[in-house]
Amino acid sequence: MNPVRVRFAPSPTGALHIGGLRTALYNYLFARGNGGVFVLRIEDTDQKRYVEGAEEYIAESLEWCGISPDEGPQKGGNYGPYRQSERREIYAEYTQKLLDNGSAYYAFDTEEELNDRREAEKAAGNHNFRYDAATRMGMRNSLSLSAEETAKLLESNAPRVVRLKVDPGHTVVINDIVRGRVEFASAEVDDKVLMKADGLPTYHLANVVDDHLMEISHVIRGEEWLPSTALHVLLYRAFGWEDTMPQFAHLPLLLKPTGKGKLSKRDGQKLGIPVFPINWEKGAPEDFLQGFRETGLLPAATINFLAFLGWNPGTEQELFQLEELVEAFSLERINKSGARFDFDKARWFNQQYLITTPVAEVAPLVRAQFAAAGHELSDELAATITEMLRERVHLIPEFFTKGRFFVEPVSEYEEKPIRKKWKPEQRPVFDQLITDLAGLDDWSAPAIKATTVAFMERNELGFGAVLPILRVAVSGTVQGPDAFEMLAVVGRENTVSRLRTGYDAFDQIKAG
Repeated sequence: MNPVRVRFAPSPTGALHIGGLRTALYNYLFARGNGGVFVLRIEDTDQKRYVEGAEEYIAESLEWCGISPDEGPQKGGNYGPYRQSERREIYAEYTQKLLDNGSAYYAFDTEEELNDRREAEKAAGNHNFRYDAATRMGMRNSLSLSAEETAKLLESNAPRVVRLKVDPGHTVVINDIVRGRVEFASAEVDDKVLMKADGLPTYHLANVVDDHLMEISHVIRGEEWLPSTALHVLLYRAFGWEDTMPQFAHLPLLLKPTGKGKLSKRDGQKLGIPVFPINWEKGAPEDFLQGFRETGLLPAATINFLAFLGWNPGTEQELFQLEELVEAFSLERINKSGARFDFDKARWFNQQYLITTPVAEVAPLVRAQFAAAGHELSDELAATITEMLRERVHLIPEFFTKGRFFVEPVSEYEEKPIRKKWKPEQRPVFDQLITDLAGLDDWSAPAIKATTVAFMERNELGFGAVLPILRVAVSGTVQGPDAFEMLAVVGRENTVSRLRTGYDAFDQIKAG
């Protein structure tokens, strides 16, 4: 059995969509689970759509997720170059092989001539003109022209492309690992351009040549490439490489949160959810695209979420570390049907990882959130806030939005508990609690609790009458961590000050 070698081959035409990251993940898991090699190849032959910085973005996204390639433009390897724009001579050599064995031909048709032919076909009732066996002899190419005419055009360096010569009457069979047996009639495939007039190959030629020369054993890619696979198989046949052709596995589409339609790059902007691994900030402000990382998801949670978009382990287990995914993953357990992109599920995964990841790993991320808002936390305080809130948040920015009261005065109060619990006539009683807490020397959670309990017993009040008042006055809400631990972190002076301010606000709310 040949060694497993798989590749992730994105085009640097913009931000890497989350569906592309899932493709990379599945390739990575399959390679790692089979002792194989994961290759990153940059397919940059479409120079018109090339975007500066896109390749670096792709590499950073993979690094952030912890699925770095074994070979690639940055890592090197024995099968390079790993950018297709650096492999021109290789493609020219293999294009010539197809010309020499009669599997390809030169086509000299100008864009104007092609457009005229399309219009003529439309006028005749054919709205789907194709350059194929039925039409090629009526076009200007090395099959329809004489050898002398062809030679003259080549000598004059006339603009031309190279097309694959596809003969009808053949069946192309693909035994896809995910889809099963898929058949195409060769008559359905037109004479695709292999080499463009600018001397760069099309995706189809470069993809097949590179997969062969890089000894790729399995091609794991999105479902949208399945129709092109018939052409790729025909190219393998034309080169005489059919016996070493890789196995194919076409992954299901990622669907919109509604489950209807393919998840597009712009859905994130429309729906207010990230559909990219990290922020894309190139170009105009309206081109900004939000990433999973900046939204506040951990890499491990992102990987776990993506793994389940089209695959399942066959058990009830949902939480998998990367090493566990490597062990459990198989191509055979990938679903055929599309996977709904449910960002609420991603948030759930992230919460589980925030709870179980060591505080020391999460605290620096929390500290960065507070720093971005102008509050520098000590390592100790960042760790304390992380521990107190991590079961109550789903995304990292929520540590600040739900915990800003630790470092900022309360500006808004949750009114429902105030209207229900606060009795202005009891204010003199609650002022006693301020006095008791202000005189407390040991400002620790146990001491704060003991002082508060003594106050309640003295005034015959229960926890339900006191704790909501304490919570709302100090943090603005009844939701939050243990009340006494919270007060211990906020500090004695801040607590006393907020209770006084809070009581005043409560009186106004009840009066209004």
